[in-house]
Amino acid sequence: MSGSYNLCIIKPNKSAFSETFIQAHIDGLAGNKKVLYGGAFPLYDHEGKTLIRSKLGLLSYLIQKRIFKKKNIGVRTRALYKYLKANKIDAVFAEYGMVGASVTEACKMAGVPLIIHFHGADVYHRDTVAAYAELYQQAFRYASAFIAVSVDMAATLKEMGAPADKVYTASCGVDTAAFPLLDISASAKDFLFVGRFVEKKSPQSLVKAFKIVLEQHPDARLWMAGGGPLFDETKALIAELGLNEQITLTGVLKPEEIRELMKRMRAFVQHSVTAANGDKEGTPVTVLEASSSGLPVISTRHSGIKEAVVDGKTGFLVDEYDITGMAERMITLAESVELAVQMGKAARNHMIDNYDINLRMALLDNIVQNSINSKAN
Repeated sequence: MSGSYNLCIIKPNKSAFSETFIQAHIDGLAGNKKVLYGGAFPLYDHEGKTLIRSKLGLLSYLIQKRIFKKKNIGVRTRALYKYLKANKIDAVFAEYGMVGASVTEACKMAGVPLIIHFHGADVYHRDTVAAYAELYQQAFRYASAFIAVSVDMAATLKEMGAPADKVYTASCGVDTAAFPLLDISASAKDFLFVGRFVEKKSPQSLVKAFKIVLEQHPDARLWMAGGGPLFDETKALIAELGLNEQITLTGVLKPEEIRELMKRMRAFVQHSVTAANGDKEGTPVTVLEASSSGLPVISTRHSGIKEAVVDGKTGFLVDEYDITGMAERMITLAESVELAVQMGKAARNHMIDNYDINLRMALLDNIVQNSINSKAN
C-alpha cells in the first residue's frame, strides 16, 4: 500500500534551522502527506489556517492555555479530531514526545494510529518530562510505535513506561549523496563545530580544549558555526583567553555554506554533555553529515554519539568534560593528516552502512505501514 495512504505529520515549529531531521521526514516518508504545526499541539493546518475554526473556540482555547495553563484542551482536541476525519488520515506521525502526548486523545477519538518520534529533550529534560508525565502515560497506552534515536534513549523510554515491543531505535539519517567524501589530504589544522550554542553542546568546553591544542600547534584554527543562548558567553570566553585570531565564530550558516566550510577542515569537533536539567542530545545530525563527508569526528561518550562515532576507527570519543582528553585527540589529528584521511573514509563507510537516509526512511515507512495494518486488522 506504499504511497496510497494519508499521513499527517505534526511538528512543533513552522521552521527551525536546527531541525533538518524533521524536514527529512517530510521529504522522505511515503504516503500523501499533510503537515500541521504550531507548538506542542498543532494550531495550524497544512494550509496555515487555524485548526480551531470559530473565533469563540479560539478565544476559549487561548484562555485555557495562557491563563489556566491547561495541557488537555477539549476544543483543541475536537478540532484535530475533525481534521483527521475530514482529511481521511490513516496515520499520525508526531515529531517529539510532547507533540505525540498532546495529540493522543484526538487520534484515539478518530481511531487513527499514532507513531511518536522522540528526539532528545522530550525524553531527558526533567521539567518537560514531569510536565507531560500523565499525557505520556496515555500515549504509551495508545500509540502504535515509539521511535528513539539512540540505544540509550530506547532504554529510557522503556523505563518511563513505553511498551518494549513498540519501541524502535532509529537515529536520524544522513543523505550520503548530498554529503560526498571530501579530500582532506591537503587540509590545514582546521577544526569545525556546527550546532546550537546550548548547554548540552558545551561550546565553552570545546574552546578550553582548543586553547590546549594551540600550545603545541599555534597554527591550528577552530571554526564554530551556529547561534544560541550561550553564543555571547562563548564569544566572551574566546576574547578572555586571547583566541580571537584563532577561533572564528561564523554565526548561523546555510547548509551549503557549511558544506563549503567542511571542504577545508581536518576534523569535526563537538563536546556534548548532559545538561544540569537532564537534557541530552539524541544523535546530532551534524555529526552524521561530517562523517558522511569523510571528516573524522572528535566528540564525547554521550547518547547516540557513542554509536555514530566508532572510537579509534571513525574518530575519537572522550568522557564528558574531559577537556584535556579532547585536546589530546585534536593534537593527534593535527599531527597526522594520514590518520585523519583514514578515519574519515571509515566514517563515511559507517554512515553508508548504518545511517543512510534511504535506509532510515524505509524503516520508518515500514513502522508507519505496520501501524496502519495492525489498526485495520
